[in-house]
Amino acid sequence: MAHIVDTHVGKRIRQRRWLIGMTQQKLADMVGIKFQQIQKYETGANRVSASRLWDIGEAMGVPVSFFFEGLNDGAGHVAADGGTQAPPDMLGDKEAMDLVRSYYAIPENQRRRLFELARVLSDVA
Repeated sequence: MAHIVDTHVGKRIRQRRWLIGMTQQKLADMVGIKFQQIQKYETGANRVSASRLWDIGEAMGVPVSFFFEGLNDGAGHVAADGGTQAPPDMLGDKEAMDLVRSYYAIPENQRRRLFELARVLSDVA
């Protein structure tokens, strides 16, 4: 059975890869391994060594600490501003990741207007 930390790190690798629109093959090529190894990392089946995690972070433009963010958080924690944070696994959902990627593809001025609309709709809900 995979250790919870290995599973969390693997999910964060997958989340970041999806967010930036990178394939497992592309990441594997950048890191110098086979894509099957990336699959094993993402599922938590194989542990990622510190040096490999460093290489993965470099390839995806994030610090190593990114892969550990949210490790101690649980679903439904109350944010400092009194709002409810999204559950940590929400970004593990491909649809949510596609939405985020699409959102950032929108020009900034339109994206800001869309954000304000979403905020108003969530206040009404």
